[in-house]
Amino acid sequence: MKHPEQYRGRQVVVLGLAKSGVQVAKTLHHYGAIVTVNDRKTREESPEASELEALGISVVCGGHPEGLISPSVELVVKNPGIPYSAPPVIQALELGIDVVTEVEVAYHLSQAPIIGITGSNGKTTTTTWIGKMLDAAGLHPIVAGNIGTPLCEAAEQAAAENWLVAELSSFQLKGTEDFKPKVGVLLNVAETHLDYHGSMEDYVASKAKLFANQTADDIAVVNWDDPVCRELVPHLKARLIPFSMTEELRTEGVFVTPSYIAGVEDELERTVVYRDKEGHISPIITVEEIGLPGRFNVEDALAAIAASIAAGAESERLAEPLRTFKGVEHRLEFVEVKHGVTYYNNSKATNGKATIMALGALNKPIVLIAGGLDRGSDYMELLSSFEKNVKAVVALGQTKEKIAKVAQLAGLTDIVIVDNVDSAASTLRKAISEAAELADPGDIVLLSPACASWDMFSSYEERGRIFKEAVHTL
Repeated sequence: MKHPEQYRGRQVVVLGLAKSGVQVAKTLHHYGAIVTVNDRKTREESPEASELEALGISVVCGGHPEGLISPSVELVVKNPGIPYSAPPVIQALELGIDVVTEVEVAYHLSQAPIIGITGSNGKTTTTTWIGKMLDAAGLHPIVAGNIGTPLCEAAEQAAAENWLVAELSSFQLKGTEDFKPKVGVLLNVAETHLDYHGSMEDYVASKAKLFANQTADDIAVVNWDDPVCRELVPHLKARLIPFSMTEELRTEGVFVTPSYIAGVEDELERTVVYRDKEGHISPIITVEEIGLPGRFNVEDALAAIAASIAAGAESERLAEPLRTFKGVEHRLEFVEVKHGVTYYNNSKATNGKATIMALGALNKPIVLIAGGLDRGSDYMELLSSFEKNVKAVVALGQTKEKIAKVAQLAGLTDIVIVDNVDSAASTLRKAISEAAELADPGDIVLLSPACASWDMFSSYEERGRIFKEAVHTL
């Protein structure tokens, strides 16, 4: 452990009884902090409360009472999804109390070096791939963070010989101060989560906190093809290892040769290579051998290769996990073929760019199921992809009218708007039935919402699971 004693005797308020909140409360209590956990949900809706109270942790449910945040509180650890406009967060900041997320606590406790992965799209795939590559290289990874296991839990388990591989959201990174990954990976930046961040500037600044405390002894892996990512490069203090689909990198980096050029994507065999600091080139794998389809998955593979090499993996150990990994749940996940129609679950596509990438990865006529939480976008970015790749659209959720309008502008005539029925699950099942009616043998039905799930479902995972269950029983 690095700094566990810093928490002993300190009064800490944990906001939010989600999985990460419960774990950070247990962790801080274990290291001697005086912990109070607060959640707006009622006691009846908070089954975790009894477990924490049995450990001697104070739990306050049903709102934010007067006096919860007082000058005696020394630290607030908030659930990443709680906005900074929440009253207890505002009170803490006005009193000069540090407000952080669980990521900050985990950093101070972990003996293991950390690989932090963030980006608007592809985080889960890249994080999982890095874990598999480091495992193949004998480097003892522990995969955690936004991907499943709370980072605090993983940090307590980690020893110096491990690598802590952490998927990190902008919400988590915004609440960090000292956090410093040994390897930071920025995959891409697209306009999303502006309802939380308030502006694109704040969103980008939150992502950039991944690199804020790095030094020349650390490594920054950056998407050279993404203009927002590249704008951050002059400000980096760490050693840079970029990755690129479109350029042959002249300095250290991972790239595809020959580079992808518009119009000739299918004409040449391409090889992923790593150029080291001395300029030597090591072939890793051909693009055709990579186990996941689609250009965006090749980008994720490049990032994972760069991060794994940065962590000390030998390049010749990476080809096998690149071949054998077949993806993560809810990320362009093959579900089933029914009556000649192939169904894919891409529920993790919570913004337009993620849906565009999925549409571009599939080369058959697509009946698209899309729509969800309205964050203010007009979804016009989908227009070109609708024109090229989509034969019909089934729209649902808060954004159904906006999605349908884009489909209409794209010249589509098969457009179905699904109104809410008795439950979110029933509404999604109705959408699937409509899509099945529109699909012919040889077509694809793709759930790729381009929106977050919270208008109807508790998470994109719930949305994806219901989709798969409904397809299996169609």
